[in-house]
Amino acid sequence: MPYVQLQDLEVFYEKMGSGEPILFLHSGYSRGILAFASQLLDFQKNYTCYYPDLRGHGRTRCESLEWSTPQLAKDMIAFMDALHIPKAHLVGYSLGANVGLYCAVQHPKRVITLTTIGTSGFADPTGVEEFEPEWLIEQDQQDTIKQMTERHEEAHRGNWQEHMRQSAQDWRLYPQLTDDQLRSIQCPSLLITGEHDPFVGEEKLSYLGSLIQDSEIYVVSGGSHRPHMSREHPTQVNDRILQFLAAHPLE
Repeated sequence: MPYVQLQDLEVFYEKMGSGEPILFLHSGYSRGILAFASQLLDFQKNYTCYYPDLRGHGRTRCESLEWSTPQLAKDMIAFMDALHIPKAHLVGYSLGANVGLYCAVQHPKRVITLTTIGTSGFADPTGVEEFEPEWLIEQDQQDTIKQMTERHEEAHRGNWQEHMRQSAQDWRLYPQLTDDQLRSIQCPSLLITGEHDPFVGEEKLSYLGSLIQDSEIYVVSGGSHRPHMSREHPTQVNDRILQFLAAHPLE
């Protein structure tokens, strides 16, 4: 299993396929190979696909347990540098979509296209209370606690409460991009939401699309916050993203 060293960070990643590079940026509480399990086969046919575990998540290791969306964006640019990837397509889900927005704003020359799934582009703490460690303990949510411990043991070194605390803090604070910063995004962008996503939805996404000049909106009928995952609409979403990528190849 490959790792790459980035100063204080030892990033675990999966790589498969051949062709133009795509960096898949996973959601909070997850890791690369889990968040995009339904994309693995479809995309590797025509693209070199990278699935890193973000700082604080999965099998990525660091002495510090602190992280934030802006830091993750810096990490991903450093990841591209270390693997000699000048430019890449970015596909981000939820937290990863916010990381993609920061990359597109702060490092526009490194992003060929940006696809976001499940972000409105603005901080929204709706529902975060039920992911605080104190709430999980009080409500005896043992299944969630076990899942977080197993998924991220290497990243948080067994301290699942600190992992959840960092995740909740980031959820409340980010993204903190201004309208003008979002208007500065230059790459073609595909913005995706499920019709019934409680955090996004068509109205919020339409506003984000009005700021990003070269953007397309795709609302997945009947979809939730994770329309690209199994038991939802992965084939439909994959086909739409692949169509978008084919229309915007690396020049």
